Amino acid sequence: MEPPSDLVGHLVATTGLTPAEARRVIGDVVAYYAEPVEDVVRRRHAELKTYGAKNPEIFARVADELSQRVVAAPELSERQLRRMIYG
Repeated sequence: MEPPSDLVGHLVATTGLTPAEARRVIGDVVAYYAEPVEDVVRRRHAELKTYGAKNPEIFARVADELSQRVVAAPELSERQLRRMIYG
């Protein structure tokens, strides 16, 4: 999908990126936000575990991060988050 030309133009004008670079950045951002909630939860859990975080801290942080997304995910309980990770 080709990003809107006005968005590409805005990035080119405000960042100094070339049009090709701006299109790539837009594609990367769209792909990031298109990641399904379950995949985000699993990915962030694994990343935070790597740095020694414990589950209660991880679940609170992931829930907060999900609420901050451009298109916020539904509010999920710790139990729902846990089930996404462990089944």
